[in-house]
Amino acid sequence: MKAIILAAGMGTRLRPLTNDTPKSLVKVAGEPMIERQIKFLKEKGINDIIVVTGYLHEKFEYLKERYSVKLIHNDKYNLYNNIYTMYLVRDYLQDAFVTEADVFMVNNFIKTDLEHSTYFAGIKHDFEQEWILKFDENDRIYDIVIEGGTDYIIAGVSYWTQKDGRIIKEKLEEAIDSRNYKDLYWDNIVQENLNNINLKITKVNSDDWFEVDSLEDLDQANNYLLSKKL
Repeated sequence: MKAIILAAGMGTRLRPLTNDTPKSLVKVAGEPMIERQIKFLKEKGINDIIVVTGYLHEKFEYLKERYSVKLIHNDKYNLYNNIYTMYLVRDYLQDAFVTEADVFMVNNFIKTDLEHSTYFAGIKHDFEQEWILKFDENDRIYDIVIEGGTDYIIAGVSYWTQKDGRIIKEKLEEAIDSRNYKDLYWDNIVQENLNNINLKITKVNSDDWFEVDSLEDLDQANNYLLSKKL
């Protein structure tokens, strides 16, 4: 097993904090988000970790010595959504976890005994635009919609089997080769190929993670975590 951490984004909604600090190195409750993810992965025995950088990529160099991760730089981070970031590491996608580096994992909900591909997801309330999972009685995901409400949404952590990882790799290559992919996310490729893969939901608690996109999100996460004395 290996892990890919997507950390190329600019984090414009976290300015001024991200004027000189990459989004995933912003601290929540005193700890950089990406470092907590790396520690949790290693706790589960996942030591082959690839971090895809972009904005302020030089700031990630210390992770190589501290955690023995591999860094891959996306020099087009400011031109495309994360589909291109994932495209750069498509060869690593089989039997691999993928994490969004702007997710602060409160608890280590990663599971390494999965026999199928999975999106880790939990219920969040009163959101505006999120990736909502629709799944059947066997937890197989049959649709992904982007809308508001209260529902199960993607927690920014997923796992891909050898077979499904190969399929998504091929579809990524097709998109980059023959489509206008400027505004696509890599999850759009998954969304388009649900009938071709065996993708299930693994449910986590609503307070197991915080996605930190804005200063408001950061305040909410800090206030919650400090109240819990994490």
